[in-house]
Amino acid sequence: MPAEDSWTSLPALMFDLAQASPDQPMLRFWRDGQWRSLNRGNFALQVAAVAAGLRAQGVGPGDRVMLASENRPEFLVADLAVMAIGAVSVPSFATNTVADHAHLLRDSGARYAVASTARLAEAVKQAAGSAGLDLLVCLEDAPGTLPWAQLCASPGDLPMLAAEAAQIPAGRLACLIYTSGTGGAAKGVMLPHRAMLANRRGITDFIRRLGLPRDACYLSFLPLSHAYEHTVAYLLSSFGLEIVFSRGAERLAAEFTEIRPQVVTAVPRLFEVLRARILAGLEKQPTWQRRLFDAALRLGLRRLDGPALTPLERLQDRLLDRLVRRRVQQRFGGRLFALVSGGARLDPGLSGFFLALGLPVLQGYGQTEAGPVVSVNVPWENDRFTVGRPLPGVTLHIAPDGEVLIRGELVMDGYWNNPGATAQTLRPDDDGQSLWLHTGDVGEMRDGRLRITDRKRDFIKTLGGEMISPARIESLLMAEPEIAQAVVAGEGRPFIAALVVPAEGQNEKIGAAIARTNAQLPAPHRVRGYREIPPLTIENGQLTPTMKVRRRVALQQHAELIEQIYG
Repeated sequence: MPAEDSWTSLPALMFDLAQASPDQPMLRFWRDGQWRSLNRGNFALQVAAVAAGLRAQGVGPGDRVMLASENRPEFLVADLAVMAIGAVSVPSFATNTVADHAHLLRDSGARYAVASTARLAEAVKQAAGSAGLDLLVCLEDAPGTLPWAQLCASPGDLPMLAAEAAQIPAGRLACLIYTSGTGGAAKGVMLPHRAMLANRRGITDFIRRLGLPRDACYLSFLPLSHAYEHTVAYLLSSFGLEIVFSRGAERLAAEFTEIRPQVVTAVPRLFEVLRARILAGLEKQPTWQRRLFDAALRLGLRRLDGPALTPLERLQDRLLDRLVRRRVQQRFGGRLFALVSGGARLDPGLSGFFLALGLPVLQGYGQTEAGPVVSVNVPWENDRFTVGRPLPGVTLHIAPDGEVLIRGELVMDGYWNNPGATAQTLRPDDDGQSLWLHTGDVGEMRDGRLRITDRKRDFIKTLGGEMISPARIESLLMAEPEIAQAVVAGEGRPFIAALVVPAEGQNEKIGAAIARTNAQLPAPHRVRGYREIPPLTIENGQLTPTMKVRRRVALQQHAELIEQIYG
């Protein structure tokens, strides 16, 4: 097998691994009422068959191919096949609306699409409109589509395809990953093969030092259409982990104990949900169990932050390992090496909750525009107040205004068909010789680690002239067990207001939770009025597919309530 730094494309990497270890389990998925498995060799054969089928249907180098699918093996098969023949993969979230699909089709110019279900195929057809598509493939029987089985009916020439993949230049465009669009219309981030392979080189030492067992697996539930999961799934698979596709967020808690994964990636919203479930379950326990749990939290945080435990407290802490922490760890399978959070800022209080209970929560940082992983904490020097050290190969600079700037092989080529936005985001340094990615995040370096403090463009300016971070206030509100979700308003207003989603059965305690939050804030930042609202969901457009709040949408949809607050 070639030296690790010699691969120039994702297909070349995956084909070489398939040749070296064809029988190694690669993907595990739920189908027809049971878990099934696909090894590396059969995965590569399926990729070759789909690549041949796409070519027979006229797909060629540079063509954009939309993939509208939930997480399943066929997503990665089609994705890699598209890239292997020099075409460009355009993932689209299965939860996207028809308008979302239409924007991606129109913006990318994709004339080909693969849909996993008849429902998604119909949505894509509606999105394409009267112009239609040159090819629409569906995994299910659907009118006006080419059946998936027919697309890959003829076996492909795997050795020839692997030889072609080995010649793909690292700078060739691999995929267009559309940002989730918390603000305006989503932009297509042009990620070449080199960007994702740079991420692989960057995490190599981290993965090796984890010391994972040979049968290690990765539980995947974030959408593969998102840059975070799209890259991480390939990278962890390339290090030998079996990828297990979750059956959905509602079954995740059960799958932790069923699958017993070694590595899981998550977004902060999942940690909020898991903490709420743990605390809700704790309320049903006897007083003595609640006291033990509180002691485990208190002493666990002392171990993290100091001051040092006394000899008696160390004995108590070891006893709490057996009585409390081990039971919590078993709820997560009992074999976790890394539970990595990304996609948005993870509040230190939230990560501290899990770390104090002995769960290996590691916060990282990244952007779709950067491959997407920029930095990550590691278990042997975890700092929950930062997002870790930049990966090897990443050059990071803090601009005079505090903005985080990034340079390296991981940086995108720009935004598809959007030179204006590209010029704003990729800017040359003073000598004009190299481009810096302007992240829009405000941060600082502390002992070689990056600490993200705010989003540069997300500040609220009140009538009093105060510049206030809504994200910080929202994080503090959602750290209260009575509040499940929160959105802060106040731009051009006399004070800060909040829209809150109460945790189940906690409506009467919201006022007290807000009071505790206000006690942690300076006077101009305190919440002076609030209204309760229904949950923010992907379906009502107030959450992105990776569960980040679309603040602007939420505020618009609840404009009348906000006006009531301000009178």
